[in-house]
Amino acid sequence: MERSTSRQSRKKVVAVVGGGLVGALNACFFAKRGFDVELFEIREDIRRAKIVKGRSINLALSHRGRQALKHVGLEEKIVAQGIPMHARMIHSLNGKQSPIPYGRKGQYILSVDRANLNKELLTAAETYPNTKMNFDHKLQDWNAETGLMTFARLDGSKEQVKADLIVGCDGAFSAVRKQFLRRSRFDYSQTYIPHGYMELTMLPINGEFAMKPNYLHIWPRNTFMMIALPNLDKTFTCTLFMPFEDFEKITTGDEVIEFFQKYFPDTIPLIGADTLQRDYFRLPAQAMVSVKCNPYHIGDACVLMGDAAHAVVPFYGQGMNAGFEDCIVFDEIMDQFNEDFSAVLPEYTRVRVPDDHAIADLAMYNYIEMRAHVNSKWFLFRKYVDNILYFFMPKTIIPLYTMVTFTRTRYHEAVKRWHWQNKVINRGLLLSAVGAVLGGSYLLIKNPPDINKLIVSAEKMWDRLVALRTL
Repeated sequence: MERSTSRQSRKKVVAVVGGGLVGALNACFFAKRGFDVELFEIREDIRRAKIVKGRSINLALSHRGRQALKHVGLEEKIVAQGIPMHARMIHSLNGKQSPIPYGRKGQYILSVDRANLNKELLTAAETYPNTKMNFDHKLQDWNAETGLMTFARLDGSKEQVKADLIVGCDGAFSAVRKQFLRRSRFDYSQTYIPHGYMELTMLPINGEFAMKPNYLHIWPRNTFMMIALPNLDKTFTCTLFMPFEDFEKITTGDEVIEFFQKYFPDTIPLIGADTLQRDYFRLPAQAMVSVKCNPYHIGDACVLMGDAAHAVVPFYGQGMNAGFEDCIVFDEIMDQFNEDFSAVLPEYTRVRVPDDHAIADLAMYNYIEMRAHVNSKWFLFRKYVDNILYFFMPKTIIPLYTMVTFTRTRYHEAVKRWHWQNKVINRGLLLSAVGAVLGGSYLLIKNPPDINKLIVSAEKMWDRLVALRTL
């Protein structure tokens, strides 16, 4: 069956393929501009589903994502449903907890529930009279020249829909992107990291959070780690990130408890041994993939956004924020080129590709930082130095995390500035150290100490050591 989505006014028709976070938000952006919007989602309507399928890693909403939500009038509502996290809380093996603030006082990221956010965005998109929602629609094929799409329905029937612009927001394994792969001069790569993830639940204790709620809790263990984000129901969603080969070594409930006693002993009484064993074997460890491609468009007919264009691993908390920023960047370019798709789409590719590739690389880097570097005294010292310099020179030295999380500085420009700052600061620290050594040497030469006063006889030193040992 073929149907036309044209109306008597002949507004341009935008087909958004994918009803996840970025797709639903994009529907709001296009509908707000007055386009006739049709959203197609392969799943059933999650607002009516008993079980929501898909990823469930909690999300960290920050400035970029909030700006996109603000543009369609949703920021306040979504922020009210999130939990502020002002710092990382590092859990050492010995149980010591050490906070590392994300930024200045008052700066925070928000822990938000993925499914709830998706439902809110779908409901918001549906409030526009020029938006039509189509669930249980699986894209089988589409034609870039004609804009004709073919969808399969649950009953086995097929439906053909024609649109002026197809917006692919259908995730890392995008059906829309398959058409790009058939064309020449399309660069595409995907990388699976050797680590998987598994989610565990930390229930409330006596009706309250089991840990301090306004932190992103991290248990860094060098080659692997666990994190925990708070939820509105006072639970924590704990996510264990570990090489697949290590997951596969643990095959019994007793081995689970033994593993956690060795590496995360403080979590066992908080999660509970029974809950821990149940959650661990509920689902196998899930894979994580990073996707890069270029260009993001085909002519004036189709454009990719969100994970369909740039899936990233979750370690910088920017996957959703980058996808949401795609929407607002595209909207800004629409203003710049008066909604001329033939000019907007190539400009979007030119502007966005270097930024999305940069955040993909940063996400990979941040996994090493989160599981290993946060244990380093040098890392903590550099954080302290960066923050001090930022306090005194806020326009000259800006920490990388601040640029990425609390501003809309373009990702690739933030990386360039970070590398420059690192060179300047490291050279400054080196020169300071050399200066201190030379200065100290000069003072010693000018004012040599009395050697006789400094010498302590070997017998007296030995006596002191023996006395200390007997205390």
